[in-house]
This record gives sequence, C-alpha cells and structure tokens, in this order.
Amino acid sequence: MRKKNDIDESIVRALSGDARRSYADIGVEVGRSASAVKRRVDKLCEEGAILGFTVRINPDSASRQTEGIIELYCHRNTTPEMIRRGLSNYPEVVSASTVTGYADALVHVSASGTRHFEQILKRIEDEPLVERTKSSLVQSPLIRRIDACSPAN
Repeated sequence: MRKKNDIDESIVRALSGDARRSYADIGVEVGRSASAVKRRVDKLCEEGAILGFTVRINPDSASRQTEGIIELYCHRNTTPEMIRRGLSNYPEVVSASTVTGYADALVHVSASGTRHFEQILKRIEDEPLVERTKSSLVQSPLIRRIDACSPAN
C-alpha cells in the first residue's frame, strides 16, 4: 500500500505530465477513486503545493519559431520576486531564473520570429527594474527535456 505522500507525489507527477487528465484516469494509476483524487488535488492547491495549472507551448511549433536567451541586469535592490512579477505577464517567457555571475537573471523567450523577439526584448528592457540586457538567439537546440517530472523543473 502506498503512503499518503507517495500518492500525492504520484498525483502531482500525473498532473505535471498532462494537467488535463481526468481524476478518474489518475485514480486508476494511483489506486484511488476520482473523488478521492479530486479531494487530494483540492487540498494540495489549498496548501500551496500546487500553484496552478498551465499550458506548455512547444518552442518548435510553427507559431514559435524563434528562441532567445535574455540576460537581465537589474537595478540595485531588485528582488527575485520583483523579477518574477515583472516577467509574469509575458506569455513568450518560457522560463526565467536568477543566476550567479554578472547577470541577475536569465530569461528564455519563445517568439514567432526575430521581429517579435525584438519587440519582447524592448518591452522587457522598458520594465522599471531592468538596468540593461544582453540577448542571444538560439540557433539549434541540442538537448531539450520538456518532461515536467524531471528534477530540473
């Protein structure tokens, strides 16, 4: 018999792979009823273990042909939370992370083309917290691990 935490982890892993899966389908996988899975998901949301449900867009899709990395250099006293809030309204931002080194954060952007990338870059540069940026366009992705259950996520 699985422990409670093991079941919760299995539910989170199932939802991370496909947040549209039915509770009944997940229930079969974890050995619980659909209503029991729903109760656990509701509780995980209430506790803040699950922050929300989202769509992951494949950067290789026809509508998102250009990828870029933006190094953010922020004004003094800018917190990671301020950076997160500043970037959260950009659907083109695939990921953003604070980093060691000279830059304060690295931002992975997926755009429909170079002109769209330039527009996003300009909007991000205009954010009050940004002092300057440095950007690079991705030529060829060599390794891409999109699996939401991997330790990197």
